[in-house]
Amino acid sequence: MRIGILGLGRIGAFHAETLSALDAVESLVVADPVADAAKAAAERFGAQVADSPEALLAAGVDGLVIAAATDVHPELIRAGLAAGVPVFCEKPVARTMAEGVGVLRDVRDSGVPVQIGYQRRFDAGYAAARAAVRAGELGALHTVRCVGLDPAPPPAAYIAGSGGIFRDCSVHDFDILRWVTGREVAEVYAVGGNRGADYIREAGDADTTGAVLTLDDGTLVTVSNSRHNARGYDVRMELHGFADSLAVGLDDKLPIRSAEPGVTFPEGTPHGFFMDRFADAYRAELTAFTEVVAGTRPSPCTVEDALEAGWIAEACTLSLRGHRPVTLAEVRTA
Repeated sequence: MRIGILGLGRIGAFHAETLSALDAVESLVVADPVADAAKAAAERFGAQVADSPEALLAAGVDGLVIAAATDVHPELIRAGLAAGVPVFCEKPVARTMAEGVGVLRDVRDSGVPVQIGYQRRFDAGYAAARAAVRAGELGALHTVRCVGLDPAPPPAAYIAGSGGIFRDCSVHDFDILRWVTGREVAEVYAVGGNRGADYIREAGDADTTGAVLTLDDGTLVTVSNSRHNARGYDVRMELHGFADSLAVGLDDKLPIRSAEPGVTFPEGTPHGFFMDRFADAYRAELTAFTEVVAGTRPSPCTVEDALEAGWIAEACTLSLRGHRPVTLAEVRTA
């Protein structure tokens, strides 16, 4: 099959590399407003260069991968829908929830499959945790702990357009929480601080946050995120039930060290960033997209799924600003 890629920045180039190695993908067509980025990808992966999204879609692609800036996600998704081409789009669906709801309506009307990029759903550890929860191995859950710590903050330009830490970082924890537990979030209470880069504070964002989420069955969840973790990229989940407990992310590359005498775990080189921590998951995610394109499976992460994570991020943002608990029902009607 022939896959088009719009956007050849860090994640777009990474996707191009991954797709070029998949047996199902015969050729790539790439486009980026920065001509040198498209040219570099074409030379590296033997791709055809298109000078616009319209030209790319006219090149006869079977599937469309969107890795461009968030602001243009809605229009590019709609372009794929109009062409009848299955779409893979990096999160988020749109800059605002109102825009995202509009995209969802158009996706439903079109009948064209759209997959949103939440790669943790394809990580072996998270998949095993989901299976354990669904099989009842842990008993009823009472506590879930999620951790997502970046080694360093993104640049100021990214922060200015990201929509805030809950929308661009914590949202991965919110999505995987729903996917693993099979439950919905009923209420949130979020706090945040800023003790690092000044440009994050100046953008009205926080660089370190904590949120307590209450699920619809009463399970308590903590979500801890930070832009600053000098030891590396740390993403984990703990699930505690009345019958057993389970953790995702406790491997030899865990970026933390033990203070206990004689304990050498973890012994490996810490994860440096998301692309090495989730390399296998990204490959599985894009393999799944080729199956969506081929019509052999439905979208494994729909626009509806992405918007559910987005509503949780919206509630946490409102909670942080208002210093109060916020229900999901409140933001859905705002």
